[in-house]
Amino acid sequence: MTSVLEQAPELGGDGLKRDVGLLGLMWASEGSIIGSGWLFGSLYALQYAGPAALIGWVIASAIVILLALVHAELGGMFPVSGGTSRYPHYAYGSLAGGTFGWFAYIQAATVAPIEVLATIQYFSTVSWASTWYKPPAPGAINGTLSGGGIIAAVVLMIAFTYVNLVGIRWLAHLNTGVTTWKVIIPVLAIVALLLTHFHGGNFTAGGGFFIPGGFNIGAKAILIGIPGGGIVFSLLGFEQAVQLGGESAHPQRDLPRAVIGSILIGATIYTLLQFAFIAAINPATIAHFHTWAGLAKDNALDAGPFYTVAKVAGLAWLAWILRVDAVVSPGGTGLIYLTSATRLSYGLSKNGYVPEVFEKTSERTKIPVFGVIISAIVGLLFLLPFPSWSSLIYIVTGASVLMYAGAPLALGALRKSKPNLPRSYRLPAAGIIAPLSFVLANFIVYWAGWNTVSLLMAVLLIGYALMALSGALHLNTHMPKIDWGASVWIFPYMIGMTIISYFGNFGTGGLFGVGGIFKNFWIGGNDDINIWISLLILAVFSLVIYYLAVYSRLPESQVDEYIKDVYPAPAPVH
Repeated sequence: MTSVLEQAPELGGDGLKRDVGLLGLMWASEGSIIGSGWLFGSLYALQYAGPAALIGWVIASAIVILLALVHAELGGMFPVSGGTSRYPHYAYGSLAGGTFGWFAYIQAATVAPIEVLATIQYFSTVSWASTWYKPPAPGAINGTLSGGGIIAAVVLMIAFTYVNLVGIRWLAHLNTGVTTWKVIIPVLAIVALLLTHFHGGNFTAGGGFFIPGGFNIGAKAILIGIPGGGIVFSLLGFEQAVQLGGESAHPQRDLPRAVIGSILIGATIYTLLQFAFIAAINPATIAHFHTWAGLAKDNALDAGPFYTVAKVAGLAWLAWILRVDAVVSPGGTGLIYLTSATRLSYGLSKNGYVPEVFEKTSERTKIPVFGVIISAIVGLLFLLPFPSWSSLIYIVTGASVLMYAGAPLALGALRKSKPNLPRSYRLPAAGIIAPLSFVLANFIVYWAGWNTVSLLMAVLLIGYALMALSGALHLNTHMPKIDWGASVWIFPYMIGMTIISYFGNFGTGGLFGVGGIFKNFWIGGNDDINIWISLLILAVFSLVIYYLAVYSRLPESQVDEYIKDVYPAPAPVH
């Protein structure tokens, strides 16, 4: 008799078509990785850390690769749609699943609007669209969309919605062609700029390779640039193959390959892009602004960094291609992330957290129509309080990394509760890599600053309220009971992250800019403790949470109950 542990996942268990192959999966991830990040990340990272931003790309790439390896094992074990939101549910039950699933949904829902913002911002270099985006005013940090820009954003989001409603197979085929273009163009830009406009002196200009002011200031600038300069954001997206696991034709074989392959390609391209961008900037521009941070005053660079560099360098043909790519790259990423958001809401519904209407699919296309429409609306709502690429980057990065942080916890628990579950890829040294990747994920969230952490905790409370409302109104018939025993670590984890960030070294500011009698209370990130001591405290805290979580994991029998949609119980023998 075949046991539950020996069975392969049953194809089509989610009721979705399984017709996406390896290239479709890998290019779904690659199409998400190479989006607006390559258009803006090199400039903003340079403004934060100078040429030392290259170190930031190496650090961030190493962290994201570790997280990708964790996802590769989990994706091969559980090839289900919205997988990132379901792994913690399988390992720790409802409260953990709802918590990390909500962060996953917020992350996916906010990427589509940020890609729309990137397209509009870059396209403002065209004369007839120049009024769509207003560069930052003197003394301001972020630009804004104009009325025309908002209309253009709505049109783009409607286009994304339409393509998602047509069907996953067409989307996968369309994304394959779009992503191939998106990989070729950055590589073309790297080669063209390095061969024609290489200024080696740029790497020590503008105050030197490191930000002046000593080791601590330079190191902090690099760490801030990892989330704030768009470095981590640029590398995110490898999980898209995992989110489409329920529609993979050969999930056990293809998911790990797609995840690992996509992040290796993306990390290589982005690091070379940063190198080429630094080398290609006109030395006169650096001398004019004196410092790398001064580049923020260049409105042309702010609107279209690589386009402006190519134009100044006399590469008119490359500048024209980059302007076209400014529509294709962010557009393709926004398209696939809207798809991801609908699969995450599908997964949240399957696990009982949100109304069942999110998992209802059309009879013809098998697409969760309601989820597509709601995700598009949520995306549009994020355009209002965050009207520029640089203003939305922190919340997207923070939500993304908190989502990823659930995977190492799930892997650590499932290695103990279900050690014999079929794994098409088994992560080497998981006992070291899983806790290490959890610590490093928390580092990135911490580097994003108090502003971001406090906002994310407020967003989490909103998510809890919405899920409680869904349960109170009986909008989902399989609303799970709360697994308090396996979730004892969640509230200490969130509260601890908030406290450490409040007394930490990053992101001075207040929640939603609250002032008045609450001003002094809300302002955090004031360097109350030494930066290196704060990182040590956070590392120790993260390890305590990790091992507490693994210790309090669900028993094997409860895990079997939660994974029965992937590994159904064997039919009785007559």
